[in-house]
Amino acid sequence: MDERRMVRVSKYLARHLRHDPQRIGLTLDAGGWVEVAELLRAAAEHGFTITPEELKEVVAANDKRRYAIEDGRIRASQGHSVPVELDLPALEPPEVLYHGTVGRFVTAIRREGLRPMSRHHVHLSPDRETATRVGARRGAPVVLVVAAGMMHADGHVFRRSANGVWLADHVPPGYLRFPS
Repeated sequence: MDERRMVRVSKYLARHLRHDPQRIGLTLDAGGWVEVAELLRAAAEHGFTITPEELKEVVAANDKRRYAIEDGRIRASQGHSVPVELDLPALEPPEVLYHGTVGRFVTAIRREGLRPMSRHHVHLSPDRETATRVGARRGAPVVLVVAAGMMHADGHVFRRSANGVWLADHVPPGYLRFPS
């Protein structure tokens, strides 16, 4: 499958597995899962045919491992704006994590910290390079350093999604280091 098609399929999956499943008549279970056959049928009925082979390729080739397939079901690994419970265990994070953003949000972040906005959690990266790529999706990236070890010691809960993204409910400004 060519790169453009792969991106289109991945974005279609993100929209319907993370944000708007009812748009095509899908109902995610409590954990965010839906039967693969149901997803393929609903997509085709709404004018976006995805073959089983394309679906497998997008899931396998996605560098961010955004989707998981198990026992004939599929779900997004994280990033939902619809209610789901991913059942991720609380884990001790590394001492430092990173968050990629853009300059226009820095003033609000200095004041309020990192908030999940329309998602369930704040997404944090395990390395500066990943955070830079995340921030670059919206413009010139600004990478914030998160004192995750200190947050954890102070009682904040961290979880890690299947694709290695660290999740927190909120990162107060006192745990953030901003670039100078």
